Amino acid sequence: MSAATAALVRRLSRPLLVVVVAAVAVACGNQESGPVLTVGAGNSPESMMVAELYAGALARTGLRTQTKERMGERKDLLAALDSDTIALFGDVSGDLLTALDATSTVTKPDAVNPALSKALPEGVVDSDPAEGTDLRPTVVVAATRIAEYPASLKDLGSRCDGLTVGITTGPPLDALRAPLDPQRDVLDPLRTVYHCDLAHPVTFTNDTDLRKALSDGEIQLAVLAGPPALLPDGGVDLSPLADPDYAFRAAQVLPVMRKAALSDEQIRKLNYVAGELTTTDLADMIHQIRDQGAIPSAVARDWLDAHSL
Repeated sequence: MSAATAALVRRLSRPLLVVVVAAVAVACGNQESGPVLTVGAGNSPESMMVAELYAGALARTGLRTQTKERMGERKDLLAALDSDTIALFGDVSGDLLTALDATSTVTKPDAVNPALSKALPEGVVDSDPAEGTDLRPTVVVAATRIAEYPASLKDLGSRCDGLTVGITTGPPLDALRAPLDPQRDVLDPLRTVYHCDLAHPVTFTNDTDLRKALSDGEIQLAVLAGPPALLPDGGVDLSPLADPDYAFRAAQVLPVMRKAALSDEQIRKLNYVAGELTTTDLADMIHQIRDQGAIPSAVARDWLDAHSL
């Protein structure tokens, strides 16, 4: 853990001061005066969308809420928790664990989630992850060549040494997530878990060039930083290979908050959101705001209504 992160952890051990904002215009159209709980978001459509879901759901418990968007990177959001600028934000389980504990080797959800809870700074807690979300790096094949490859990485091992595989190393679609390190994040995990030794990896700085190389047959498989559903076109020409043994660490959406910032009733509301949210839902909402110009709060309201939340 870096010196800056360690200092932040020490500061976060201070007693909670609930975020109070003397604002009149707040989320969900509530115009009554009173304290407002602020949900933070990073710079990506994904982070903004999750923040709006949390804020909208909490508002339905009678809590006045607002979102504060484009706050920067994960360290900026953690610092905002420390300064009581925000009360909570959304993150991704495995990514956050990696940032807080670089020595952790667990990858499966039932191990990642408790390890993350232990790694959080004192005074900070998480709540239920959305088990229907899976934002792990994904190995894909061109949809036109599905029949040539197994549906699971578990059955690919013996063929790996003859494959040329492309790996994206550019900025992920979600700005909170770190770019893939080919050796650490792809080659080593595949070798360890599936005995898949990729002898011919090729790196690409963006998904566009990676997909063109896959389509042109220059590479046989490609590794994306997340699920193809998050790509602007939904990855219509790609077919993912399953990762049943979690070579790639579990990556589920979850809330991170100051301890005691929410009541038990309000935390249950976030847990209801976690129980309903899926990768497909999240991708659809991201497309609406990123690619179609929809208003995030309106998209969140529609989703909450559709799920009776």
